[in-house]
Amino acid sequence: MVPQVPPPPVAAVHRPEGVRPLEGGRGLAEPVVLATDADLDRFVRSLLARPQDHEAILAGRLRFTLGGGAPPAGAALRGAVTERKVQEAAKAGGRIVLGRGAVLTPLAREKARALGVQIEREQ
Repeated sequence: MVPQVPPPPVAAVHRPEGVRPLEGGRGLAEPVVLATDADLDRFVRSLLARPQDHEAILAGRLRFTLGGGAPPAGAALRGAVTERKVQEAAKAGGRIVLGRGAVLTPLAREKARALGVQIEREQ
């Protein structure tokens, strides 16, 4: 008797927050906020890191729209920057500016890498 081997699990595709169906249900629309050159660079790099979406983009099943609302404020953070603040930054646009004396905790640094949040120092 040959043992039955279950099929490998299918990887889930995690879509960014705000992705919605296109009119007519023939694809998805992902809102993108682009306020600076750094935002554009970050967006293009995020697309390159999503090979599972390349075919859908080329076929028009995944489209991008300009997200509404104001871009995240560029106010520098002070004090301890925690994992929670990194998660908030990821939802708001993926960038944190550290003010003078700000400390990024080790868990926050790991979370920033995992979520693609850019960390900058105030000049």
